[in-house]
Amino acid sequence: MTTAIDVRGLRQGFGGRTVIDDLDFTVARGEVFALLGPNGAGKTTTINILTTLTKADAGTARVAGFDVRAQPVEVQKRISLTGQSAAVDDALTATENVVMFARLAGLGRAAARRRAVDLIAQFDLRDAASRRVRTFSGGMRRRLDLALSFVVTPEVLFLDEPTTGLDTRSRRDLWDIIRALAAAGTTVFLTTQYLEEADQLADRIAVLHDGRIAALGTAAELKARVGGDTVEVHDDRGELRREIATDGTVAGLRRALDLLDQEGADGVVTLRRPSLDDVFLAVTARSEKELA
Repeated sequence: MTTAIDVRGLRQGFGGRTVIDDLDFTVARGEVFALLGPNGAGKTTTINILTTLTKADAGTARVAGFDVRAQPVEVQKRISLTGQSAAVDDALTATENVVMFARLAGLGRAAARRRAVDLIAQFDLRDAASRRVRTFSGGMRRRLDLALSFVVTPEVLFLDEPTTGLDTRSRRDLWDIIRALAAAGTTVFLTTQYLEEADQLADRIAVLHDGRIAALGTAAELKARVGGDTVEVHDDRGELRREIATDGTVAGLRRALDLLDQEGADGVVTLRRPSLDDVFLAVTARSEKELA
C-alpha cells in the first residue's frame, strides 16, 4: 500500500483545552477517508494541521510523502483544500474565477482559459459559465469551489464538511463529483457531520470523539461491531412492538418470522440493519464510560 497521509501521535490544544489527542491513522493513496464527528470534535483542527495551516503541539504528520512541519511548501504543492465556506469571488463569473486561480497557479493566459473551459465542463457549470457567482445556488457555488481546487490536479484533496448547508439534491450531486475525482486517482480526505455522507463515500471511516479516534474501519466493519440485523414489528401508529435479532442470513430471517408467527404478532414487519448512527452512539457512549 502506498501511503498518502501518515499521522502519528498528533496532539493539539487551544487555551488550555486539548482539541485532538494522540491521533494515529494512515490513508492509502487513492482512498476516500472520512473523519466524522460532531461540532467541536477536532475535525477542522486535524485538517488545518494536515494542510499546514496550523502547527501541532506534538506528533508527526506526512502528506504525499512530506512532513507537514518540516516541508510545508512541498506539501502545499501537492494538496488542495475546500473549506466549509466557498472561496469564490461573487463579483466574477464562474469562468473568470477559474481563470484567476489558474493564473495565480502560474498558468499562462491561454492555458488558463483552456483549463477554465475543461473544469467548467467537468463540474457541470457550462450553462452558468458567464453568470456572476452572486447569482449561484449553494450547490453551484460548491461545485465551482471544487473546480478551483483542481486548477492544478492535487495528489490529496481535503474537503472540510463540503456539503454543509446544501439541500439533498445538491448534496447528492456533489457526492457524484467526489466519487469521480476519487476514481480518477485523487486521494480524498473528508470531514463531515453527516453519517450518511461517510457511509456513501468513504472507503474507510474514523469516528472522532473528544479529540480521539473512537472507531476506525470500513462502514461494514463498524456496523458489524454493534450487532447484526433486527426484525422489527410496528403497530399501525408506527410504534415498535417487538424486535428479534438475527444473523443476517435467510435462515435467520426465517426463524425470526416463524417465531413471530408462533407468538401471533400482528403489525408491519421490517428488517433494520445497523447504521453509522448506531455505530456513533455506541462508540461515543463507550468512550464516555471509559473516561468516567
